[in-house]
Amino acid sequence: MSQTEVDRELRFSRRAMFLGAGMAFTGLSLAARMAWLSIFEEQKYRTLAEDNRVSVRLVPPRRGWIVDRSGKPLALNRPDYRLELVPEQVTDLDATLAAISKVLPLSPEDIARVHQAVAQVPGYVPVEVAKGLDWQSFAAINVRLPELAGVQPVRGFARYYPDGPAVGHLLGYVAKPTREQFLASKDPLYVFPGFRIGKDGIEKTLDETLRGTAGARRVEVNARGRILRDLEDVADQQGQTVKLTINRDLQSFAARRIGDESASVVVMDCWTGDLLCMVSMPAFDPNSFSQGITQANWSTLMASDHHPLINKSVQGLYPPGSTFKPVTALAILDAGISPDEPCTCTGGYRLGRHTFHCWRHRGHGGISMSNGITQSCDVYFYTFGRAIGAEKIASMARRLGLGQEFDLPIPTQRDGIVPDQAWKQKRFKRDWLPGETLNAAIGQGYMVTTPLQLAVMTARIASGQSVVPRLLSGKAPTFQSLGIPDDHLAIIRTAMNDVVNSGRGTAIGARLRFPEVQMAGKTGSAQVRRITMADRRAGRTSSDDLPWKFRDHALFVGFAPADAPRYAAAVIVEHGSHGGTAAAPIARDVLTYLFEPQTAMRTLTIMEADWAAKKARVAAAEAEAERQATTLSDTVRTATGAASVG
Repeated sequence: MSQTEVDRELRFSRRAMFLGAGMAFTGLSLAARMAWLSIFEEQKYRTLAEDNRVSVRLVPPRRGWIVDRSGKPLALNRPDYRLELVPEQVTDLDATLAAISKVLPLSPEDIARVHQAVAQVPGYVPVEVAKGLDWQSFAAINVRLPELAGVQPVRGFARYYPDGPAVGHLLGYVAKPTREQFLASKDPLYVFPGFRIGKDGIEKTLDETLRGTAGARRVEVNARGRILRDLEDVADQQGQTVKLTINRDLQSFAARRIGDESASVVVMDCWTGDLLCMVSMPAFDPNSFSQGITQANWSTLMASDHHPLINKSVQGLYPPGSTFKPVTALAILDAGISPDEPCTCTGGYRLGRHTFHCWRHRGHGGISMSNGITQSCDVYFYTFGRAIGAEKIASMARRLGLGQEFDLPIPTQRDGIVPDQAWKQKRFKRDWLPGETLNAAIGQGYMVTTPLQLAVMTARIASGQSVVPRLLSGKAPTFQSLGIPDDHLAIIRTAMNDVVNSGRGTAIGARLRFPEVQMAGKTGSAQVRRITMADRRAGRTSSDDLPWKFRDHALFVGFAPADAPRYAAAVIVEHGSHGGTAAAPIARDVLTYLFEPQTAMRTLTIMEADWAAKKARVAAAEAEAERQATTLSDTVRTATGAASVG
């Protein structure tokens, strides 16, 4: 072998050695890296692989039930079939929605809503496409799942209110959290479809109690996000059940009895303070709000002059009118004036150059306290109300619960106004006038109350105790005495009994429909607008002649049995004109239901049939008038056309 060949062989050997060393180093490096990954970082990559294969999804918790005093459900949960999609798993959103539309009817509004939601939430958060699906639609979409990447049918629960509008204002409703609420809470559950929070009423006030704890669902998915199988479920914890003092059947009956009126009915137990019924009608249907109310329905609610969005029981403020006279009478007795002190009513009370009229223009003649309440004589209360002054009247009103808010699980409650010198100075920076005392004595002027306060006032007069209303069921509280002498209360109770049962009172229409139990009460009319000279020239001489929105409010307060009070009620019919004819019959039927439910239901069934027949007659008359107007218009057009041709 020549030297040249030897040198070439040596160079080849060195190159081979270097190449082998490089390969060995590379192999060792790969082996070391594989060992590092498989041994020291095994958990990390196992987790990543698991995340690609396994999806963990939150399960919104079921809300706790709301039940009445007997355990009957007022708000519960029922199965709800929904369709959702996960944005990050959908390659073409428009194509996916178009494919879904072939199975489920999606409106342009639905499609726009989905696009908006996809743009707002993180890609991993499901977006609701449709809800409230029937079983056929739910099954049909399941069949098409292989071609719908990222789409997932869901079986959940939706809030349901069996009595609908009858409990709308009391319970409120649930709805999706707003974007602002999500940003404030930072709770990822807030953006998940199917999760709802309380938005009004008890649902809002006790939301934390009712909400419950979310669950989780671990599922195996393929590369397109389709669920292959369930791996593990962590059940949600349902919210606590809330038991109210409400009597569900009475609540529903009162709502039906109100009919088409704009009214409030409050019934409470004089012994325990339990609110058995607190109805404000008309009302919204909480089921429609929970499912997502349409713009058309919302506009209808907003435009109604009957104010269905206002809880009249605790938010409506009304002058109590003559229902306040028992309060003034107690203040008169407390001031030391005898109930037999006479007063002569000639139909008016002169104060300076102004005459304050009695509702009975020809007057009541000689009258005492008992007859003053029974016949609702304004002049009697003008006379003795002025004698004792506004401060004593206001003090008694507050003692009986007026001008107060109560500790109830209700988001918004108004306290009304019990006016006196201090209040007027604070509000208007002016002194109190004698004429304002006269107005306050008959429940007019600045005096305004809520139906709830009137019910409390009545319960306190009936029981002599400082009764406080409550909505949450529990151990019955013990109340202290009002400190009003029993003989004073007896005088007022007897007079209120005569209002209904003597035959000479203003609430004959409030007599219960069975003789075994009598109801005591007091009617009232709260003036909304005075009769002007222009009204009189137009022939409008009373509240009944005015347009509906200007008529007096009709009020009635009462308790039963009259000889052993157990239940107190307050009824206000907006623009009902007369308490004896509009409000008192509602109170009569509602309290009848507590003692004789079958009798009350039979009466209501007959009344509802009469209402339906009347509506049918009115609708037929309107249709006939429209037909005649159309015929006349066609005739005029034909005649005009013929004349033109001629």
